[in-house]
Amino acid sequence: MLDLKFIRENIDRTTAGLEAKRARVDLDRLLKLDSNRRGLIVELDDLKAQKNAANEEIGRMIKQKVDPKLKIDSMKAIASQVDAIEPIIKKTEEEIGQILMTIPNMPHASVPVGGPEFNQEINRWGKQPIFDFKPKTHIEIAENLDIIDFKRGTKLSGSNFILYKDLGARLERALYNFMLDLHTSQHGYREMFPPVLVNAASMTGTGQLPKMKEDMYHLQVDDLYLIPTAEVPVTNIHRDETLNEEDLPLYYTAYTTCFRREAGSYGKDTRGLVRVHQFDKVELVKFVKPENSYQELEKLLANARRVFELFGIPYRVLMLASGDLSFAAAKCYDIEVYAAGLDKWLEASSCSNFEDFQARRANIAYKGKDGKKKGFVHTLNGSGVALPRTMIAILENYQTKDGDVVVPEVLRSYMGGLDIIKKR
Repeated sequence: MLDLKFIRENIDRTTAGLEAKRARVDLDRLLKLDSNRRGLIVELDDLKAQKNAANEEIGRMIKQKVDPKLKIDSMKAIASQVDAIEPIIKKTEEEIGQILMTIPNMPHASVPVGGPEFNQEINRWGKQPIFDFKPKTHIEIAENLDIIDFKRGTKLSGSNFILYKDLGARLERALYNFMLDLHTSQHGYREMFPPVLVNAASMTGTGQLPKMKEDMYHLQVDDLYLIPTAEVPVTNIHRDETLNEEDLPLYYTAYTTCFRREAGSYGKDTRGLVRVHQFDKVELVKFVKPENSYQELEKLLANARRVFELFGIPYRVLMLASGDLSFAAAKCYDIEVYAAGLDKWLEASSCSNFEDFQARRANIAYKGKDGKKKGFVHTLNGSGVALPRTMIAILENYQTKDGDVVVPEVLRSYMGGLDIIKKR
């Protein structure tokens, strides 16, 4: 959430930021409401001062045995005005709050302005594999090896749900266990294992609600949401808390299953593992001091990139343009992995700096050693990494002419020493 004072004092910048993010918000309405609210507060404060003065005068009159009836009548009239203004202020503040919740974060100055066509490739690693045969897609490979059952996944739950089998399930488990070990032992993250059902306050704190409600699975009876990413519960661990400055930065990592309805994905490629409703992901979340957040974003990106480098998967890094940024992000890097069978680059990680946008919504502040609040922390998160498209890249890039899949060396100890996946 943006600071209302920031918007008031930076109207041109806010307007430009909304245009850059292609967001429609009635700023004129917001500013008019804010002006009315501030005027009413001044009026209310003046009336309360008059009321307090009248109370004191009534007290003196009673002590002096002077009839206070006229003054009491005057005080009652002031009290009636106070009673009339207070609900108007409350209603105005509620409308202001509703509008503020629809305003996206402002893009950082370094972010290119425009839609996805303005995304900038800033780095590329690894060589795309070359085969002496036509590479198969992960769908063909998985079905031939009988390690993923797409049809039975659909039978169990519906389209775009997946059933991993045998060594497919083992490989999935190997992937997230390896990533958790890497991030905790080498990158300094503290492991968490949060709930996958959260309340509306948690979803609102990180910016999923109200903007992206249609993409969320909602349990109406309990008013709980299935998480779209571990970013939601992990960031909200410190909701309504004031952290100690000396404890920052805080690095958390978490493996969870994630759920997305993908309501806006009609017409997009939904074959195999490319776009699914339930998937596994290892998430990286940071709480940092504002002055360090962009250095921390680069470190976060390096942590995610390291996963693909250890897997030997070619990737490229894109800095997203303003129109391709998420609602809450000020700056974001996408890491896309190359999949030989599909011959496509697929997004497998996003690393974002939200600055104080989420922290302001979730009320996550920090204080100095003197105990005085210094402001809101900056929050960051990144996929460290998402598994479906990582799985695609491994199956397609490590395939053999015989239809087998070589296990990346760093995963073999997690696969019981297995070095190649063959059909049973």
